[in-house]
Amino acid sequence: MDFLARTDLHITTWVIAIILFFVALAMANPKVIHMILRVFYILVIVSGVALFIKGMDFGQGMLYGFKLLAGILVIGMMEMSLVKKKKGKPFTLFVVLFFVFFLIALFLGFKLPMGIHFLA
Repeated sequence: MDFLARTDLHITTWVIAIILFFVALAMANPKVIHMILRVFYILVIVSGVALFIKGMDFGQGMLYGFKLLAGILVIGMMEMSLVKKKKGKPFTLFVVLFFVFFLIALFLGFKLPMGIHFLA
């Protein structure tokens, strides 16, 4: 499980997932991109849970728990946005919530000890 608990792996997977999300939002029929994106959801969640377990050693379990929750909500809003768009229903609320939860997860990721000390 140690090979999954690497921040570079986690950051790479969520960056690719976000790029695929915006590509899928821009396309008229993003069936294949959406399926590839779902694989990246799984990779992001698995690497995130591995980092969460590793983060319990740093003594800030509650903040890591909030980051895990924010990350799950980011993925949920991405999926809901694409499904609502596919059904032809309004999806802007989910895109706005995606940005809100993404900024929360990004802030916590930079703030916590295992992250890049960008905001230190």
